Amino acid sequence: MRVNQKEFYSHKLRYMVRSAIEKDAKNLSEVRLEIDGETENLDREKGEDYIDESGFRQIIEDDTKNDSNLFLVAEVDERIVGFSRCEGNKLKRTSHKVEFGVCVLKEFWGYGIGKSLLKESIHWADSNEIKKITLNVLETNDKAIALYKKYGFEAEGILKKDKLLSDGNYHNTVLMGRFNG
Repeated sequence: MRVNQKEFYSHKLRYMVRSAIEKDAKNLSEVRLEIDGETENLDREKGEDYIDESGFRQIIEDDTKNDSNLFLVAEVDERIVGFSRCEGNKLKRTSHKVEFGVCVLKEFWGYGIGKSLLKESIHWADSNEIKKITLNVLETNDKAIALYKKYGFEAEGILKKDKLLSDGNYHNTVLMGRFNG
């Protein structure tokens, strides 16, 4: 599904949030690879589960056609600096929910880009009969957990010792959900 483009200003930075389009595919492949190497808050290390340009083109095409999917990008001066996805499914018993994921280049942390992607996704979900948004977040990502709670997400469970990080320790993943109904 597509949404209207919106413009945001934060700390003298102007950025746009809009639906991903086919011409974004190459840039998204590069940005995702870069982001994966910048933080351990995501599931992947740099280069793992790589999605090339044609893979992103297919995801964008599928998400555009599917009413229960939303693929957003954040742009600064026509450069993609982050993106988010809501992915639903067609199974009747779970068709009321989507899973949310977001990532932003480290250079652009602190400008509210992730928050804007989240807010636009919530608005889309609430406007399109999506009753529940779920997400997974690393227990050490305090800023993200606080942001999600601020927007109505609750911890629903913990996956214990779910991720092995570079410190050699296993860390928990917090399962969060926001129900609108």
